[in-house]
Amino acid sequence: MTFVVIILSIYTFFKTIGYAIYEYKDNSNKVGGIVCGFLSIIALIAPIAITLIR
Repeated sequence: MTFVVIILSIYTFFKTIGYAIYEYKDNSNKVGGIVCGFLSIIALIAPIAITLIR
């Protein structure tokens, strides 16, 4: 189960960081890109941490 959570978290991280880069560069939405990048880091770390704690 932990392996599935790690794989899904990494997939979500890359999709979200890709959108953050798109927002930052193409749309010139610097605040949106930075917030989206921050949320992508949380989306990578939080599920893995919760899974390992349980």
